[in-house]
Amino acid sequence: MVEILKSFSIVDVIDIAIISFIIYKALILIKGTRAFNMIFGIVVIIILSLISKYVGLKTTSWVMSNLSGYLFLTIIVLFQPEIRRALAFIGDTKVFGTGVVSYEKIIDEITKAATILANRQIGALIVLENETKLEHYIQAGTLIDSLVTKDLLVSIFIPYSPLHDGAVIISEGKLKFAGSILPLTKKENIDKKFGTRHRAALGITEETDAICIVVSEERGTISLTYKGKISSELDAELLKSSLFDIVNMYKSNSKKGKVSD
Repeated sequence: MVEILKSFSIVDVIDIAIISFIIYKALILIKGTRAFNMIFGIVVIIILSLISKYVGLKTTSWVMSNLSGYLFLTIIVLFQPEIRRALAFIGDTKVFGTGVVSYEKIIDEITKAATILANRQIGALIVLENETKLEHYIQAGTLIDSLVTKDLLVSIFIPYSPLHDGAVIISEGKLKFAGSILPLTKKENIDKKFGTRHRAALGITEETDAICIVVSEERGTISLTYKGKISSELDAELLKSSLFDIVNMYKSNSKKGKVSD
């Protein structure tokens, strides 16, 4: 141990610090997402492989060794969203495409639309894209590519509209898609008062850093989901302040090179 310590230099300390920082940032990025559970599964496979070799379980060792051979490719495939997020933070990032339209204006229009829809008890699901691109999560949708306005949002979710059943995707400061189908959450311990829209909102926010606003058709209430967590029974002021808090926190942490929990 003494010899090892003697051989240590400033360069070694810097080297270890850089790797530790990268690992820490990677854990922050995947915290609260399904990627964290997948990493746990990969760690279990590696541990089983080591144990099987040590104990002498030839068949198990052979299977685990073959699985480990594809580990690098598996990580790339499984963690595409997280890898994109990490690369995005290296560059100059934007929240909601703030270079196109101010996020204050977007939040204001969304709040007005959600309030109108809630008062009329019209169901709605609005998704705000952040760093993680949502192309891989949108199973269907109609390209709109329009400015975000309360009138357009309300018209889309009117019951007789052909796009009212799906989700609206807001990306790069514009209303990009409507009628999009999102993945549902896998959680089972969800309050029964939450329907398909709320499950879809939870599902997309569990896997990405998107923010979702849900209007309940049955109760006429507004909910907000972020990082797989849901806040319900929001009024207009609370919805607007919550959105501003998340966006401002996200912008602040992006400048510092980190993602908030």
